[in-house]
Amino acid sequence: MVSKIIKSAVAALLAVAGVQAAQNQLQQITVSPNPNNVGLYVYRPTRIAANPPLIVAIHFCTGSAQNYFTSTQYANLADTYGFIVIYPDAPRSGKCFDVHSTQTLTHDGGGDSQGIASAVKYAIANYGVDPKRVFVTGTSSGAMMTNVMAGSYPDLFAAASAYSGVPFACFAGTSEWNSACANGQVSHTAQQWGDLVRAAYPGYTGPRPKFMQWHGTADTTLYYPNFAQGLLQWTNVFNVSQTATQTFSNNPQASYTKTVYGDASNPVVIGYSAQGVGHTVPVHESIDLDWFGITGSGATTTAAPTTTGTTTTAVPTTTTAAPTTTTITTATSTPTTPTGCLSQKWGQCGGLTWTGCTACAAGSTCQKQNDYYSQCL
Repeated sequence: MVSKIIKSAVAALLAVAGVQAAQNQLQQITVSPNPNNVGLYVYRPTRIAANPPLIVAIHFCTGSAQNYFTSTQYANLADTYGFIVIYPDAPRSGKCFDVHSTQTLTHDGGGDSQGIASAVKYAIANYGVDPKRVFVTGTSSGAMMTNVMAGSYPDLFAAASAYSGVPFACFAGTSEWNSACANGQVSHTAQQWGDLVRAAYPGYTGPRPKFMQWHGTADTTLYYPNFAQGLLQWTNVFNVSQTATQTFSNNPQASYTKTVYGDASNPVVIGYSAQGVGHTVPVHESIDLDWFGITGSGATTTAAPTTTGTTTTAVPTTTTAAPTTTTITTATSTPTTPTGCLSQKWGQCGGLTWTGCTACAAGSTCQKQNDYYSQCL
């Protein structure tokens, strides 16, 4: 039941909480339409970039806008890069988002998704947000909501990053909790999954948000098979092959496997499989920002969908330095920690049962958060 996802999400997010040093505090905003009265809070750093990007960061069950504000580093990074962050707050007692109703799974149909969409439009109109640089991310229930926002409102978002979620419409039905989906028992073809996304906004032919998803192989709340189903869905939406063009072992850290879909120089779908990690995968904010194009080499433009089907793309030369390119594989064993392995800033660097990197990249040090989690800060 819902209590299962609640307990797992709370334990995991408390474990990954970093030191909050954001300059300012959250401010609540009121928007319309907001049929379910989703709480909406905005973080605006002291120094805001001209035509700033916007990230919508969505919390887990039993969480809150305030919790996700303090347990992730998006606000801290906003202080550095000048973007704005919106933190939705689930309006129901269990603090899970509506990811199941027909209303939320339909463009301008109501539900929690319409309230969040209204907040994005408010930020564009009132804060000068660049409408081409709006992004969405979330954990657990927030990851499921990330899928919903990307599917129901593709016109608003340029990219998404979902941590431990399920595919768009996997929870569809009359009940808030869908055990079959949560247990990884809902399986469709890529075409069927893609059709569910396209049906959310009939007739839409514009660009869609490129999609990145993260999932732990030991997740017993939203089971790991949902990872593969999500990759089927979003690769179909973008009409790229369901076979990865590139696969990287130990990326971004030991025991993780990164798979890239579409043009490797500008991919539209990326998956991160975390071997041995449960629910939920720690948030990797620096990778998100690169994927969103706020930092690094990540592209800031969206990719336009094409006629459904499958297209195999050529594998270009690899530009990532550390990992090696291999053929597509599934992570089935835990590798040993490589010599000289370094966790990037904000990444995990220690804790009970941790087998990954224990040293941090230059500019950060490994700091213990609790017995189960140490982080490069």
